[in-house]
Amino acid sequence: MNQPIPTTPEAVRKQAAAADARRRRQARPVSRQWRRRGLMTLYIVFVLLPVYWLLNMSFQSNSEILGALTLWPQDFTLEHYAKIFTDSNWYMGYVNSIAYVLMNMLISLAVALPAAYAFSRYRFIGDKHLFFWLLTNLMAPPAVFLLPYFQLYYTVGLFDTHVAVALAHCLFNIPLAVWILEGFMSSVPKEIDETAFIDGYSFPRFFVKIFIPMISSGIGVTLFFLFMFSWVELLLASTLTATSAQPIGSVMTQTKGASGIDWGALSAAGVLTILPGIVVVYFVRNHIAKGFALGRT
Repeated sequence: MNQPIPTTPEAVRKQAAAADARRRRQARPVSRQWRRRGLMTLYIVFVLLPVYWLLNMSFQSNSEILGALTLWPQDFTLEHYAKIFTDSNWYMGYVNSIAYVLMNMLISLAVALPAAYAFSRYRFIGDKHLFFWLLTNLMAPPAVFLLPYFQLYYTVGLFDTHVAVALAHCLFNIPLAVWILEGFMSSVPKEIDETAFIDGYSFPRFFVKIFIPMISSGIGVTLFFLFMFSWVELLLASTLTATSAQPIGSVMTQTKGASGIDWGALSAAGVLTILPGIVVVYFVRNHIAKGFALGRT
């Protein structure tokens, strides 16, 4: 089929780029193509092998897990998943983790959006020093703040609550959110703000209806990183909780009993721990792709 004749300079450039890419692919040696495909296949297998092995173990009995090496379950069972969904000690760990992660994401985003806007739009004394000070919080390990948080929350009655963990994670997530969002906001021309104010928009209305949709990719990237840190962080979450708000990570470390470690339940819990991350990535995947290309990340 004959290709349509381009009628605009942009169409001419796109057609020329496509033709150049075809020539490069045709000129590329076949051996190099197979070498790259082989390396990519090995890399994918290397990355997915632990995930597959975890899934495989979750469908095996404990005796089979501790017995001979098998590539797939010989005696398929769902008892480990049934145990997690019927035992309150297990499933409440997921409820607690999801609760404080969502609280932390909401608090961090609510604080970081106006702060990042201020850093991107205004110049004031000490702005660069304050911005750098925020980033220094990311350089310290959570263990540094463990004792102060524990004593403070125990004194004010926040120990073993979802709020305690959510606020503790804000120390790291708010600077990260400000840093990411400031990069996206700085890429939006200031003339858009001025035009909206001339048209009669108040600042809250402009910020919600015009500005936030323009940086939706940045918000998607920010939510991804906020979730990732708060979901996998264990030291603060396990130390600032005891029973009522204990996260799933702490529950998984307490699987050893009189009969030994329950490897099957531990594997099933690990599989279920991965699922929320997959769901988050699925819903923000388009924003993440744009964010990595356009933003500070």
